Amino acid sequence: MARYSYERKAALLKKLLPPINLSVAELARQEGVSEQTLYNWRKQVKAEGAAVPGDKKLADDWPAEAKFAMVVETATLSEIELSEYCRRKGVYPEQVKSWRQACIAGQTSSREQKQAEQARARADKKRIKVLEKELKRKEKALAEAAALLVLRKKLKAYLEGDSEAE
Repeated sequence: MARYSYERKAALLKKLLPPINLSVAELARQEGVSEQTLYNWRKQVKAEGAAVPGDKKLADDWPAEAKFAMVVETATLSEIELSEYCRRKGVYPEQVKSWRQACIAGQTSSREQKQAEQARARADKKRIKVLEKELKRKEKALAEAAALLVLRKKLKAYLEGDSEAE
């Protein structure tokens, strides 16, 4: 079994990350390292909490653990440092910000979630009530229009019938 130096291992793992973003199979062919070794290294780095993408190439397709790790890594960075960090990792600052918001939203207490759900339910009930009232009004207007058409038709038939009788 071959032994690789820490520097070599880090250089190979860096090629799996954006912006290079090579697949494990492609990197294994290029560098002559077994795929299983690369998978094991990637797994070890993920276990340490580093932001390492999965097999998918798009940052939005990364697993939740990788997104969370990136949010933690960037929590103390300024806007400029965040932009620089994102360029190195091959992601957009907006993605990291949206992931941060998702993490915060996921941490709301069950009480807050229940209150938000109740507020949504009340708003939905109000909306349903307004829509039902509007529907009734439109049904009445439609019935009135239909009645007027029928009466007009009957009146026309009656008047035409009287003029023929005289």
